[in-house]
Amino acid sequence: MTEEILMLARAVSGAGDAESPLLEPLCQAARRHWESRLRPGLTPEDCREAFVCAAAFTAAADLAAGRGGGAVSAFTAGEVSIKGRGAAESASLARGLRETAERLMAPYAGEESFCFRGVRG
Repeated sequence: MTEEILMLARAVSGAGDAESPLLEPLCQAARRHWESRLRPGLTPEDCREAFVCAAAFTAAADLAAGRGGGAVSAFTAGEVSIKGRGAAESASLARGLRETAERLMAPYAGEESFCFRGVRG
């Protein structure tokens, strides 16, 4: 399953060979993250397609966040213009990927930020 996650994360992120040393541990971390969020009694195999996609999207989001924006966002030489992704665009892309991962896993994952506290009565 880890190889599937890596393959999809590479496709989603457009990661090249130079980024593989970073993308592989990000995929492993994303897999562990989603395994820990699964509702009791569920395994990754129970929701394989959603799980693999969510882990890949999470790893791609982490890679996009790590890339940030380059120092030069755009330049023009004659009639050729090149525009890179800025920090705000990278953050927006990462946020969108994380939201998609959350939506994919919503039927299978527990709440991450829920806290229940007793009330004296």
